[in-house]
Amino acid sequence: MSSPVGLSELTAFLTIAERQSFRAAAGVLGISPSALSHAMRSLEAKLSVRLFNRTTRSVALTEAGEQLLGRVRPAMANLEDAINEVASARNRPTGTIKISTSEAAALPLIRHVLPEFMERYPDIRVEFVVDARYLDIVAQGFDAGIRLYEDVPQDMIAVRFQPDMVLAVVASPEYLQRQGIPKEPHELTQHRCIRVRFEGGALLEWELVQRGRNAHVHVDGPLTLGSLNLAVEAALAGIGIAWLPMSYISEHLEAGRLVRLLPEWSPSFPGLSLYYPANRHPPAALRLFVEAVRKWAASDL
Repeated sequence: MSSPVGLSELTAFLTIAERQSFRAAAGVLGISPSALSHAMRSLEAKLSVRLFNRTTRSVALTEAGEQLLGRVRPAMANLEDAINEVASARNRPTGTIKISTSEAAALPLIRHVLPEFMERYPDIRVEFVVDARYLDIVAQGFDAGIRLYEDVPQDMIAVRFQPDMVLAVVASPEYLQRQGIPKEPHELTQHRCIRVRFEGGALLEWELVQRGRNAHVHVDGPLTLGSLNLAVEAALAGIGIAWLPMSYISEHLEAGRLVRLLPEWSPSFPGLSLYYPANRHPPAALRLFVEAVRKWAASDL
C-alpha cells in the first residue's frame, strides 16, 4: 500500500500549477527545483497518474492534474481560511491576499490604503499580480481583482474606490505650435495621434461624447503603445495627440506641459473597483482589506 499524500506535496502541486513553472514554484516554496521535481514524481507515483506534461520550456497540467487542481485549490483555501480565523481570534489577523490588477490600477491603493493597512495588520501579506488582461480570478486562484466598475462580472461584489474616469484629448504646446489646434473631432484624423493597444490586441477606440452626441474617430499616427503611461510620455515629448484618462495627466495640464483639446468632447464612466466573488465566504484578511478600501473610498469619492 502506498504512503498517504502529504499536505506539503499538495502545497507544492498547487504552487507549480499556479506558477506554471517548477523553477518559479521552487523559489516561492524556498526549495531547489530538483527537490520539487522529486516531490512531484513521488506524488504522481502515489496517485498512479501523471499530473504535469513537462518540456524544457513549459509546464502544463494533464487532464488528471486539472481534476486534482479543481479539488485541491478550494480545499487548501478553506484550510488557510480556518488557520487565519484562529489567528484572527488572537487579534493578530494573518493571511495572504492575492489580487489581479494592472500597474496603474494598483497605484491608488498602494498610495492611500496599504500604508495604514499594513501598519495595522503586520501579519497580513498583500500580493498584486500585474497583468493587463481580464482574467477569471476564481479560475486563476486570485482572492480579488481590480477593474473598471462597468467591466466587473455580475457574480462579483464590487467596491468602487475611484471617481468617474474622464478621458481627455491632449497634446504638448510644441506639437500644437507646429501642427495647429483641432477644433472639431473629425479634424483629429488630420493629426498625428498616439494610439494605445491593449494586451489582448484591440486598439483603444476614440469614442468622444458631447451631451449625448457620439463621435467615433478613426485616428491614425506613427506610434502605437501598449501602456497609458508610455502614451503620456509620448504626448509630453510632442510626438502627437493622445486620448488619456485625466488621472494620468492632470498634473501635466496644471503645469502647462500638456494642453487639453476639445474639452466639451470628454466622455466619463465609472472608475476603478476592487471586486471579489459574491458566492464565497471571504477570508478574514480579504474582509479587512475590503473594509479598508471602503473606508478610504467613502472619504475620497
